[in-house]
Amino acid sequence: MRGLGTVLNVAAILVGAGLGVLVGHRLPERTRRTVTDALGLVTLVIGGLNIAALRDDDYVAAVGGGGTLLVVLAALLIGGIAGSLLRIEDRLETFGGWLQRTFARGDATASRGRFVEGFVDASLVFCIGPLAVLGSLSDGLGRGIEQLALKSTLDGFASLAFAASLGWGVAASALSVGVWQGLLTILGALLGAFMSAALISSLTATGGVLLLGVGFRLLNIRQVPVGDLLPALIVAPVVTALVMSVRG
Repeated sequence: MRGLGTVLNVAAILVGAGLGVLVGHRLPERTRRTVTDALGLVTLVIGGLNIAALRDDDYVAAVGGGGTLLVVLAALLIGGIAGSLLRIEDRLETFGGWLQRTFARGDATASRGRFVEGFVDASLVFCIGPLAVLGSLSDGLGRGIEQLALKSTLDGFASLAFAASLGWGVAASALSVGVWQGLLTILGALLGAFMSAALISSLTATGGVLLLGVGFRLLNIRQVPVGDLLPALIVAPVVTALVMSVRG
């Protein structure tokens, strides 16, 4: 059944986050901070692995060896300008705050920041990456849910670790995953056959750069407005397709 992979992924995040919250409040703040730092470091590694898509043979053949990085740069600039004008980061935080006020118990003001951080950062980590894109497209094409099943396992453990430090906001990220991967599954059913390896590689490499930004946020190095850069994920395949058409 198409869409089953995303349903499994959402369930894994909810279960992992629930277990993380049960364990998290029993851990001292120093331990929770260490867990978050570890997740930040792993996120940087995952981002670096995604950026390696810049060297994919199909991508290089499509836009040239030096063109792969230029496409990602153009996507980030165009997407970042569009996202900042649309205030996507602010809207994500506002939405996270609304979810917190709606579902959280107790003093909503005191826990709002941590809830929003958990929602935004976990949403970005779970939604950006090759498995989210390729797995959803594969599910939409009816080729099976193996990739999303693997992603569900990884996200389940990651959400447990996230929620132990950041609380129920991580569980709310299941909504982002459901919407994003659901749309990609529908796109796979409609247009997936036309998504070439080069287009997917451009999206993957751009997503890797965004994951680096998420890692910086988790490590408190710099609060990169990754939300404002999200349109780059749409721009990257479009720019790649334009370059391919020009190159003939």
